[in-house]
This record gives sequence, structure tokens and C-alpha cells, in this order.
Amino acid sequence: MEHRLRKRVQGKLGSLVYKRGMPVGTGQIRDASSKGLFIATDYDGVQLNQPLEIEFRLPDRRENPLRKLKGYVVRKADNGLGVDFDGFDNNDLTIASLIRWLEQHYMPRR
Repeated sequence: MEHRLRKRVQGKLGSLVYKRGMPVGTGQIRDASSKGLFIATDYDGVQLNQPLEIEFRLPDRRENPLRKLKGYVVRKADNGLGVDFDGFDNNDLTIASLIRWLEQHYMPRR
């Protein structure tokens, strides 16, 4: 049973994974909260607690559509990575913009 302190918003948004400032993989943000996100990716060249950057583009934004968030890998799964934002000085507006975009553009299958 999972115990989350923040609601996760599901979605699908393409992204790049950076390690030490270099792009190392592609993926898709599948859910996000104010504290972290899960990115579906085939890239597995990371360890738990390793810092990463996730870059994404908000397609309907004209000004500064590219955004980056920093976090630690807190979970590795066969289909992706769980990333926690705690301990990083991420822009709260960037996180809020990501969550809002996911809420507005994700259509779950019925």
C-alpha cells in the first residue's frame, strides 16, 4: 500500500533525462506532484539517490516552453524512474505549470 502525502496527477508528456548536465535518455512524464514525478523510460543507467534533471516542453507555451526540474532517483522500475524533488531548489512555478498542463491535457482511457 502506498502512502503519498501529495496527490499525483497523471499525464503523458515527452521529456529528456539529463545526468551530470548531459542528455542520456528520453522518456515520458506519466505522473507528477509538487514533490516528484514518475518518468517512463528505457534508460536504466542510474542508481538510487543519483541526481538527475528532467527537461520537458510545454507545447502550448509561447514564452520559455522548455523547462527543467532537478531531483533524486528514489525508485527504479522496469518501465521507468521515480524522481523526488526534495533538496533541490526547483522553481515552484515550473512544477505548478507541469501539473496544470498534465491536468488539462491528459485524457484517461475508459
